[in-house]
Amino acid sequence: MRAAESSIVTTFQDLGVSAPILKALEAEGYTIPTPIQLQALPIVQKGRDLIGLAQTGTGKTAAFALPILDRLHKDRKHAGEKSCRTLVLAPTRELAAQIGDSFRTYGRFLGLSTTVVFGGASMHKQKQAMFRGVDILVATPGRLLDHVSQRSIRLDKVEILVLDEADHMLDMGFIHDLRRIATILPRQRQTLFFSATMPAAIEELAAQFLDSPEKVSVAPQSTTAERVQQAVIHVDQSKKQDLLHALLADKSVKRALVFARTKHGADRVAKKLESGGFNADAIHGNKSQGQRTRALDGFKKGQTRILVATEVAARGIDVDDISHVINYDLPNVPEQYVHRIGRTARAGAGGIAISFCAPDERAYLKDIERLTKQAVPVMETDMSLRAPRADERVQRPKGPAGRSSSPHPARKHAPKKHHASEAHGAAHAKQGHAPSRARDEGDRRDRKGNSVWSNNGPAPKYRKQTRKPLGAPR
Repeated sequence: MRAAESSIVTTFQDLGVSAPILKALEAEGYTIPTPIQLQALPIVQKGRDLIGLAQTGTGKTAAFALPILDRLHKDRKHAGEKSCRTLVLAPTRELAAQIGDSFRTYGRFLGLSTTVVFGGASMHKQKQAMFRGVDILVATPGRLLDHVSQRSIRLDKVEILVLDEADHMLDMGFIHDLRRIATILPRQRQTLFFSATMPAAIEELAAQFLDSPEKVSVAPQSTTAERVQQAVIHVDQSKKQDLLHALLADKSVKRALVFARTKHGADRVAKKLESGGFNADAIHGNKSQGQRTRALDGFKKGQTRILVATEVAARGIDVDDISHVINYDLPNVPEQYVHRIGRTARAGAGGIAISFCAPDERAYLKDIERLTKQAVPVMETDMSLRAPRADERVQRPKGPAGRSSSPHPARKHAPKKHHASEAHGAAHAKQGHAPSRARDEGDRRDRKGNSVWSNNGPAPKYRKQTRKPLGAPR
């Protein structure tokens, strides 16, 4: 594994980036590459497969976008109708749109074409954009397969495959789509994986898509951003909303991103914030693409001070000047905590991450501290509960989401009612009649006591009913 070895200041020009890209970088104010860019650019430029690990906010997108743009610029050729030369897969629509914007920004002086394809948008417009072929296609797996099935996109000309947020992409929810896409892609290609976290099990799975990859890492795996000031408040679940209102009333909270575990929970928190006089909006998977785009744009432009989100916004969304990240619900997957708090303290700035921990979420806090290898400092408030001791045993929650299945007590079912036939049999016995064993012996008799069926013997012979034709003599 490579590591940052030299303290000598290196510029993008020293890395061999072409002049048009340097001009675009200077216009954005980028002059010195980040550690992940410093290590990844030479490997990608050589055409090698790569696994890049870096904590969130360190410039992973530019680490693969710059060498790809440089390669396409130096080797110009037409991809062909409905085809692309570079395919970038992203887990969410928002991340796909952001990656597409980055390619357009860095390649504004190159004349290369970039198209973004994701669900919730018009298929017809996407087909029109892909008809003549593009240099760079950024897509989510589901919508990409929709186009492939309708033969509006071909993948036989792909030269470079990029998976951003690879750990999430290769999770069980995406692995089947990725395997389908892998069978359509050419075997001779360059594959790049970039992510903030890469668990060992996911890394083994990624090896199926890579050919002798090189691995670069600029920080210990699953570490949290160094400039993020973290804190946890132990609070009862019923008091989380009041605590959130109290924290957001502080004027030092310029722009806050609040994370909830569920979609309905995000809507509920946002509505209560709005009724409390706060300028808030919600973003999650149940929102339409137009609603999600408007909510994110309003948050980026400062029109919305508070954005309540699920994990949709935790993956690679780059919003400047987020002063606070608040985990209203602790994530039940510890790696998601790294992505969440990485939304603040970006581009060299500082930030604060505050987590609310209910008694049934303490096991999640233990998992997070075990993953990040550091204890989260405890913050005391008027509403906070007693912090658990270090040696205190915590009970792991139950239920599909890791939490207790329901806040309501278990429903007591009514005693089983007896069938009416049983009551009739009891009354029959009181009259002095012996119980019938016909059912036990398998016999079936009619009202007159004649046997009509027996499981023990042959079936009864019924006289065949013959119908005489009309007009026949009787």
